[in-house]
Amino acid sequence: MRIAIASGKGGTGKTTVAVNLALALGSAQLLDCDVEEPNCNLFLGFDMEKQEDVFLPYPVIDQHKCTLCGRCADICQFNAIASLSKSIMLFPKLCHGCGGCSLICCEGAILEKVRSIGTIEKGIDDSFNIELLHGILNISEPMASPVIRQLQEHIDDSTVVIIDSPPGTACPVIAAVADMDYCVLVTEPTPFGLNDLVLAVDVVRQIGIPFGVVINRHGIGDDAVEEYCHAENIPILLKIPFGRDIAVLYSKGIPFVKEMPEWGSNFRDMYRNICGCISSESGV
Repeated sequence: MRIAIASGKGGTGKTTVAVNLALALGSAQLLDCDVEEPNCNLFLGFDMEKQEDVFLPYPVIDQHKCTLCGRCADICQFNAIASLSKSIMLFPKLCHGCGGCSLICCEGAILEKVRSIGTIEKGIDDSFNIELLHGILNISEPMASPVIRQLQEHIDDSTVVIIDSPPGTACPVIAAVADMDYCVLVTEPTPFGLNDLVLAVDVVRQIGIPFGVVINRHGIGDDAVEEYCHAENIPILLKIPFGRDIAVLYSKGIPFVKEMPEWGSNFRDMYRNICGCISSESGV
């Protein structure tokens, strides 16, 4: 079972939902795919150990062999190569590492080197039987998706896998949620929350995975998010109230299921609803 926790924008509480769901289930693998700013461990406090570097290939051009034909620049869709009148210019951080330029070069003038763009770390908590893995994108590196994909190579399908995805609706989000069985969209009941929820719903519908909504900070704003969900036949899985007790625990970095056990039951009910939805979708 693979469940992604996503949101149309940052700050809606998806990490809160991911961490509390993992703790409520008591046996799970949690992958923090928000590799530009992984923060699940701010709430868990595991001892993390480095597992590996994430490398990305980039082209290196032998100017002695290059005939300035420009075919390498023509094939590059990301403008990582520019063909000038007297030389070829490279922009390694724009390169997605597809290798197309080296394949198309008839002169054999393009070789590939690799550079580290991030790392993967892992921590385990035996008391809750939770394994946490997170990716860390190096500062100034622009592409998060390769780190997310390599992080997901560690998925253990023998247990429940919870993905804390990046915020927004861009490529890193798609890389994080594309192979999931279900997606939980976390939002807040405000006009901004509704606007970004609509964008996120469009993305997961195009990907084609079942999804539901968690409303965080319920009690502020208005009813527009709920009205939208009802109109679009989107299940509302959980409503987390805008309450002082939860806010105080959050400010201290304490997952609220640890201090408010009734919420453990609420998250387990949500998980059972998700399982039921997946079963009905698959015809089981």
